[in-house]
Amino acid sequence: FPGEPLPLHIFEPRYRQLLADCLAGDQRFGITASIPPEPGAIGSIARIRATQPLADGRSNIVVMGERRFALRSLLPEDTPYLVGAVEEFDDQPGTAPLPQERAELLALAEEYRQALAILADSPDDEPDWAEQGETFTFQVAAITGLDVDSKARLLATRSTRERTRSLIEQLPPLLRLVRARADVHVRARGNGKGGHGHDIVTDA
Repeated sequence: FPGEPLPLHIFEPRYRQLLADCLAGDQRFGITASIPPEPGAIGSIARIRATQPLADGRSNIVVMGERRFALRSLLPEDTPYLVGAVEEFDDQPGTAPLPQERAELLALAEEYRQALAILADSPDDEPDWAEQGETFTFQVAAITGLDVDSKARLLATRSTRERTRSLIEQLPPLLRLVRARADVHVRARGNGKGGHGHDIVTDA
């Protein structure tokens, strides 16, 4: 998603070449959910933010999602990786959600993020939610446990309000799951530390 950091492990020869070419250029490449991508596929630009070369030629990298794009065509370039002509895009103007819709999504997202912080045994020190609606919805989408197809649909949506309403619909069941996991985590962490654990009963 735009604005989402993503760690990647680069080991295939074609992607080693891609990484070398990107580092020698503008440090950007494209990621799509479609494999292999076909014309019309939606993806995001990934800008390389950090690299860790390994002794055997592999690399660990971190990229940051930038603007979305639609693949127009694949180009017959002499490279081991795919090269395409793309058209970048943002949400359509005039598609902002209603204030009450943003407020509802914000409440769900805050609770979801707090539950994740409990599971990670760390304070919720994530950056503030963005004021800009499109960016905010992608911040929320990035922390959810949605499947790849659901994420791909959110990425392709060009209405901020439609994406907001879709997240409002999809988050509650995911929130129940993560809250339940966080509750179990808190209970397990308290066992043996002065709390009342389960009694063990054996047959005489």
